[in-house]
This record gives sequence, C-alpha cells and structure tokens, in this order.
Amino acid sequence: MWLALGSNLGDRLAGLRAGLDGLVAGGVAIDEVSSVYETPPWGTEDLDEPQPSFANAAASGRTDLDPYDLLALCKRIEAAAGRDLEARRNSARPIDIDVLLIDGEVIDAPDLRVPHARMHERAFVLVPLTDIAPEVEHPLLRQTIVELLREVDRGGVELLEGSGWWVPSSDEVDR
Repeated sequence: MWLALGSNLGDRLAGLRAGLDGLVAGGVAIDEVSSVYETPPWGTEDLDEPQPSFANAAASGRTDLDPYDLLALCKRIEAAAGRDLEARRNSARPIDIDVLLIDGEVIDAPDLRVPHARMHERAFVLVPLTDIAPEVEHPLLRQTIVELLREVDRGGVELLEGSGWWVPSSDEVDR
C-alpha cells in the first residue's frame, strides 16, 4: 500500500514524523519513505486566508488492517495531532494522511476511494510517490506513477529534505 502525508501547520517535519510513527504504532510496517517536498497549497481558492506551504512525503507499507480500518487509523492520527476533522476542505492542518493505492485494489465507497480520486492530478502526491513507486501502475488509469507525473504541472514543488529524514525507533525496527 502507498500513503501520502502532508503538513502545513507547526513544525511540518515533526508532523510528518508523528504521522509515520502513528502508523507504525497502529500496525503498519513502513517499508519505504520518500524525500520531503515543499509544495504550494492546493485547492485553497475558496478559503478566507492564505495558507502556508506544505511539506509532503509518501510512504509504502504493509498491514493486516483492512482498508476501512487503515482509513480510521489515519483519521485517529490526524485528530491526535490536532487536526480539526470538521474544518473546511483543504484548510491548513498539522497532518494529513491519505490512502493512495492498495496493491491494485479498487474501492469506490462514500467514505473511501482507492485509488485516491485526485492523486493523478496532484504533483504534491506524484513527486514524492515517484521516489518510491515510479513503476507502480494506477489500477484505473493503467499508467505508472512516473507516466502520471509527466502530465501534471510540477511548478512550486521543491526538495525540502532528502531520504533518511525519518528513522523508525529501535522498537519499531524490531517488529
């Protein structure tokens, strides 16, 4: 499975680290983590205040959680970090964790869509995902991640932290 993580409030890297740590604590084995990219806010035209830039990353992992329990875990981590889950769509947040892909599965339910419905339109998702999954195929569009990235504007996406920015704690490595 592949996840996207983003943060634009507070210490953004700490928010991303806390998100990954929360996933591990919740039963997700993280296999690989992308570099971190600074990206402009997206979809914020209707919001009242300008937003700070995001730090975005992607991660791959394995879990015995079903997709709905994985989504619930992501929401619990976001809420624990102080995200207002009732706030307007695309508002600023200390952490956002999206389920992007689950090993070729397609889920189209009111509360969960896999693959993520708009991932193919978003450089802030595709750039980090290309670090760790360039040849993974989008199960509906039948294009690889790197092919999808060629079709989006990458303007404003800049490397913030290279690989190695997240290191699991020793007890997480032993799992």
